[in-house]
Amino acid sequence: MDNCLFCKIINGEITAKKVYENEHIIAFNDIDPKAPIHILVIPKKHIRSINELNSSDINLAGEIILAAKKIAKDQGVDSKGFRVVFNTNDDGGQTVYHIHMHIMGGRQMQWPPG
Repeated sequence: MDNCLFCKIINGEITAKKVYENEHIIAFNDIDPKAPIHILVIPKKHIRSINELNSSDINLAGEIILAAKKIAKDQGVDSKGFRVVFNTNDDGGQTVYHIHMHIMGGRQMQWPPG
C-alpha cells in the first residue's frame, strides 16, 4: 500500500526502533506509548484489519501471537503480566489500517480498558 505508514516502516522508508523481526513479521516500539513497554507487532504482508484475515493467513496470525510471547519475555514482562490488543476499525480504535497487535506491560493494566 502506497500510503500505509507500517508498509513504509517495513520497506525502510521510515525508521522505527525494532525489537524483533523475522521473515514474516516485524515489531517495534510505539511512538506514542501508553505503558512503559508498548510494542507493535505487524505482519510484513499488508492486511488492512482482522476483518481482512482469511484461512490462508492462519500461520501468520499464530506467528504474531507467538512473537508476543517471545517479545514479552525479552522485555522482562512475561512473568508479571502484559496485555495484547488488536484494534479493529474506527469504533475499535484502529488508526493505522494495517493489522497490528499492541503489546503493553511494565505497569498494572486497568479494566475496563476503554
